[in-house]
Amino acid sequence: MEILYLLIPLSIVLVFLIGGIFWWALASGQFDDLDQPALQVLAEDRDERAPPN
Repeated sequence: MEILYLLIPLSIVLVFLIGGIFWWALASGQFDDLDQPALQVLAEDRDERAPPN
């Protein structure tokens, strides 16, 4: 029962820490454009991957 005095505050701090990191990611634009990076992989220049002759 005494371990709850440690686990409950620790879990509350962990929730606020994860929430803060998520809020920071939203504010810094991490989730603004989810489609463009996936399309950039498909549209690479083929010359960069070609072996030298």
